[in-house]
Amino acid sequence: MELAYQYSDDMVEYMKETEEGSDRYMCRINPKVDFAFKKLFGSEENKDLLISFINSVLPEEEQIENIELKNPYNLANYRNGKMSILDIKAVDSKGVWYDIEMQIAQQGEYDKRAFYYWSKVYSDQIENGEDFSDLRKTIGINILDFDFLDEVEFHNIYKVYNEKSKKQLSDIFEMHYIELTKFKKDFKELRTTLDRWIAFLSMAYKLSIDNIPEELAKDETVKRAIERLDLMYLNKDEREFYENELKAMRVHRAEIKAAKVEIAKNLLDVLDIKTIALKTGLSEEEVKSLI
Repeated sequence: MELAYQYSDDMVEYMKETEEGSDRYMCRINPKVDFAFKKLFGSEENKDLLISFINSVLPEEEQIENIELKNPYNLANYRNGKMSILDIKAVDSKGVWYDIEMQIAQQGEYDKRAFYYWSKVYSDQIENGEDFSDLRKTIGINILDFDFLDEVEFHNIYKVYNEKSKKQLSDIFEMHYIELTKFKKDFKELRTTLDRWIAFLSMAYKLSIDNIPEELAKDETVKRAIERLDLMYLNKDEREFYENELKAMRVHRAEIKAAKVEIAKNLLDVLDIKTIALKTGLSEEEVKSLI
């Protein structure tokens, strides 16, 4: 018996082998879904991918060679509801800590959430009574599949500076925001390693072992990520977790879209189409269709 599950816009396909009792699947997985992101970048066997991604975000003089996962992917923790609120928590060989978050659905108060996630990694470095000198630099990397900042660039970095002199108070705090929705480059325009990683996350549905664009194939680590994603095996429990997260994401996005449409309708008699589109995040064509 053959079973197939298809989600067109996320290009998720499960094809069960015809042999009776087989539990092997060929998967086209969306790496932006929380479960898949953690399994791909947060597994011990895939630390090379995580190191490459982190290095693509950091300047050349701060590149890392090794990293220790503090909350590695563990299916048993999912089953028991014990997964950390943090997506990926890690520390490099120089003692710098990292919190890498993948947020596919628009979140309210995400600025506060990001600081909370960062503070968990920072404060958990020491126990009560330990010396504050043991606290090390902590970097938050937030990958967002929605517009969040009022900035044009897709990658923005925040640090602690004096408002007047612009001198940096301390390097202990660093926060990165990577907004996938602002990444407009096609494969031929990719120039940096970060470009290639963001293209991978944004356009994974176009990629497979047999279809790797030349601009991505020349980066051996990104190429390995495509291969590992294309061959990623999900057992029955993992498929259930993944599909539940995918379903929740779709419901959340539908709710947000409905709310935007309702707001747009209420603004039709007071604002022009271009302004309504700008304020709601809908396209001008979508606003026009409401008239």
